[in-house]
Amino acid sequence: MKILAFESTCDETAAAVVEDGRCVLSDVVASQADMHALYGGVVPEIASRKHVEVIAALAEQALKEAGCARGDIDAVAASYAPGLIGAVLVGLSFAKSVAFGLGVPLIPVHHVRGHIAANYIAFPELEPPFLTLAISGGNTLIVDVRDYTDMEILGSTRDDAAGECFDKAARVLGLAYPGGRPMDQLARQSAGGVYTLPHAQVDGAPLDMSFSGLKTAVVNLAHHADQVGESLDRAALARDFTQAVSDALVPRAMEAARQAGRRAIVAAGGVAANSLIRAELERACRRAGCRLYLPPLSLCGDNGAMIGAQGYYEYQAGNVAGMELNAYATRDISEDLPGSLSEEMND
Repeated sequence: MKILAFESTCDETAAAVVEDGRCVLSDVVASQADMHALYGGVVPEIASRKHVEVIAALAEQALKEAGCARGDIDAVAASYAPGLIGAVLVGLSFAKSVAFGLGVPLIPVHHVRGHIAANYIAFPELEPPFLTLAISGGNTLIVDVRDYTDMEILGSTRDDAAGECFDKAARVLGLAYPGGRPMDQLARQSAGGVYTLPHAQVDGAPLDMSFSGLKTAVVNLAHHADQVGESLDRAALARDFTQAVSDALVPRAMEAARQAGRRAIVAAGGVAANSLIRAELERACRRAGCRLYLPPLSLCGDNGAMIGAQGYYEYQAGNVAGMELNAYATRDISEDLPGSLSEEMND
């Protein structure tokens, strides 16, 4: 089954052709990072307009690189949530028109489910159940993946996502947007241990996280140093900040895996590319005797292949939608897909 998939939830426009959920025939991405770097973050209206400008050409490129004609496509998949609502609407609306024009099913895919599915591409042997640490610019979740479309959130951030905090900390330290890679590179230049940063706990919810206090602490440290004329050890602060984020993520993921009885742990999302967090996960899994699946860096960020991969399993579960499908800025990963056959059966 060949699926033409689209992703446009933030500042990357992506299209891919994926066969049977695991074989990537093409995967093309148009990034807007350089444009948004001028503003220090994503400007939603600009992102939406750029998606409109490039998505049709990307679809043609994806088909060409896959060696497919339009008639070879069996279904169309697209991210329908969560994300910047204008950006999501562009990709979903285009996917609707393609599905309608080709007379094939439309498969809605939750963006975070797509990130998890990137691991099916990287590791053909991987099958549920497993525990996922999903960490990106807009989402930070600990998810029990019981089956390909049956998932439960065990823990989540109560405020900022881990990736958002990396971007904000990078900006304060004078690094380029997006901040994940520059922060990683800067942190590698220090052993840290210089700055004391907060490690938040959520009363009554030990698997939940909070990053807003950590972000504020970094901002205050930088501003105070500037105001009193003190030098700031930028590399040490980047390292201590990254360690604090890792300390919030890794132990909770391991504890969630223990509680759920999972021996396989999967990382997903853009923050999963961070070298320190990857190393900490590897050490923790070795100590616990768990199998760790870390996606290659090329599959950590937003891409169309991950949407096509998850789209295959959504289709197998009967999760297809009509032209009335709407986009959502927020939606729980465990909810049935809107308008799908599975939702109608549950009703």
